[in-house]
Amino acid sequence: MIARRIITVLLFLIFFLILELNQNTVLGWVLLFILTVAFFVLWETGVFRQHVLWKIGSWVLFFGAFLGILFLTWPPMKRVPAAAVKDPVKTEIVLLSDGDVRGVVNESGTVEIFAGIPYAAPPVGDLRWKEPSDPTRWEGVLEADSFAPMAMQPRNMPIYYSLAQIIGYHDYQWLRTDDNYEPAVSEDCLYVNVWRPAGKQENLPVLVYIHGGTLKTGQPWYEDYSGENLAKEGIIVVNMGYRLGVFGYLATEELRAESPNGSTGNYGLLDQIKALEWVRENIAAFGGDPENVTLSGESAGAASVSAIATSPLAKGLFRRIVLESSTLASKEPPHSYRPMADALKAGEAVKKLYGASSPEELRTLDAKKIVGSCETEHYMTVDGYALTETPYESYRKGVFNESAILHGYNSKESGPFLLFDKVSLKNYEERVRHYFKEFSSEILEQYPAATDDEAAENWAEIYGAVFFDYPHYCLNRLAAENGIPVFEYYFSKQNGRLGSWHSGEEVYLYGNIPEDSKLYDGEDWSLMRTASRYYLNFIRTGDPNGETLPVWSENSDSRSLLELGEKVSMIQEKARKQALFAIMDRMEGWQDR
Repeated sequence: MIARRIITVLLFLIFFLILELNQNTVLGWVLLFILTVAFFVLWETGVFRQHVLWKIGSWVLFFGAFLGILFLTWPPMKRVPAAAVKDPVKTEIVLLSDGDVRGVVNESGTVEIFAGIPYAAPPVGDLRWKEPSDPTRWEGVLEADSFAPMAMQPRNMPIYYSLAQIIGYHDYQWLRTDDNYEPAVSEDCLYVNVWRPAGKQENLPVLVYIHGGTLKTGQPWYEDYSGENLAKEGIIVVNMGYRLGVFGYLATEELRAESPNGSTGNYGLLDQIKALEWVRENIAAFGGDPENVTLSGESAGAASVSAIATSPLAKGLFRRIVLESSTLASKEPPHSYRPMADALKAGEAVKKLYGASSPEELRTLDAKKIVGSCETEHYMTVDGYALTETPYESYRKGVFNESAILHGYNSKESGPFLLFDKVSLKNYEERVRHYFKEFSSEILEQYPAATDDEAAENWAEIYGAVFFDYPHYCLNRLAAENGIPVFEYYFSKQNGRLGSWHSGEEVYLYGNIPEDSKLYDGEDWSLMRTASRYYLNFIRTGDPNGETLPVWSENSDSRSLLELGEKVSMIQEKARKQALFAIMDRMEGWQDR
C-alpha cells in the first residue's frame, strides 16, 4: 500500500512536470490534481482492489486519463503581445504610406512599440516564391499591439523548447501562467516591428536588425535582441520577419523563368531588402533619420547582412553594417550560401519529393506539408538580381554599400553545435583528416592532442574557426583592402547562461540582461554597459569609440581585436589561430593584395 501511494505521488509529479514543460494551460494542472485525488480515493476506499483486472485497469485508466488531459489542455497558438504588461497604454496614431498605425507603450512608459506592421503583401497562394510586392493599403487604424506570426518553419512540441532553455540557456522560468501558449507560425509573415523612445522624436539614428536561425528557423521578437533598451538610449530599432527554408530559398528553372527579374532562390533575401525599402519610406514618421540607418544581424542574419552589403538592390538603403558571428566574405562560405547549380539541383529534388512538375502545382500544396524541406532549402545563392556575384567577388572589385563595419565572433562559437557531439582522441584525427584532407597534417601539428579533453577542446576551436572566425578574418581583410573603417571584437565573457557560445554576446550589445536574472553578476552588468555604449556610438556615428571607453582601434592589420570579456582591451589574434587561417587561405586559394 505504501509503495502504491509513493508511485501515485511520483506519477503526479512527473505528469505535472510534463504539463509544465509543455506549457499546457492552467486547466491541465487543475484536471491532473482532480484526477490524482480521485484515483487515490478510489484505491483507498477499495474500489480498485476487488479483482486483479481492476487493479491493472486502474493504472491503465490513470495513464489514459493523463494523456487525455495533455491533449485537451494543449497550449493554444496565438500572437505574442508587444508589451509585457496587461492592457498597455496605447500610443498616438502614426501615419504611414500604407495606412495609420497605433502601438503600445512599455510598462515604464519609456518606449513605444509598434508590432506587426505589413511591409509587403502576404507571400501566400500565387505569391509564394515570388519577389515581395507592396502591401494592400488598409482602412482605419491598424492596432500594432502584438507581433505577427513567425515565418513558416519546422516546429517541435513545446516541451522541446523548454528543455532547450534548461539544458542550453539555463534560464527556464518555472510555474509561469503567462506563457501557456505556442507562438503563432504562418506563411503570412512579412511584417516589421518598431521600437522608439516615447514621445515625439525627430532624426534619430536607426538600427535595422535581421534575426538568425540558419535561414530556416527564428523569430524577430526574441528577448535577447529586443529593441526596447536601445530605444531607451535614443535609437529607433526595426526588425522583420522574412521567408525561411523552402519558402524563402527554393530555386527552380521554372520559377526563374516566370520571374520578371530572372530571379530564383533568394526570396528571403529579397524580403529583407523590401523591409529596408519600407524603412527608407516610413521611418521618418516614427522620428527616425532615413539617412542614418545601420543594418545589423547575428548568425544567419549576419550572413544576410553580408549579402545585402554587396547587393545592387540595397544601394543607399543603409549607411553602415554590424555582423555578429557570420559572414559570406570568404571565397567558399561555410554556411548559408550555395552555388546556383546546387540550388537548382536541390529544387528538382523538392519537386520530385512532392510529385510536382510546375510552380503552380507546388503552390497548391499545404505549407505544413512542405515545411519539412526547410532542412535542405536554407541557402542564399547568386541569382543575377539580388546577388550578381558572391560578396567576396564584389569586395574584390570594390563594390559594396556600407561606409563602416563593426563585426566579430565569440570564443566558444561551436558550443551549441557540438553539445551532443562526442569528440575523443579516438575520432579526433579522423575528423581533421576528413575535412582538411591534404592540409590535415599541418592542422594536427598546430592542434596536437594527447587526451580526450585536448581532442574535444581542439575540435571545438577548429569547428568555430572554420564556420565563424575565419570568414570574419576574410571580411576584415576585404574591408581594410577597400579602405572601409572596420572594428572587430572577440567576445569571451563567461556567465551562468550561454557564456561565449554562439549568440552569447547579444544581451550585452543590446543591453538586454534580465534585471531579475541570477545567471549574470556585477561584472556582466558592467560589461553590458560598456559593450552597449560601443554599439550605440557606432549606430550613431560609425565609430564605436567615446569618452571614458577603452580605445577600440580599427583592425587595419586584420589581427587587432577588441576583447569583450573579463577585461576590455585590444588584443592580437593568437598565433595558432593565425596559422590555421593561413592554412585555410591556401585551401581556398585566397590571394592577398
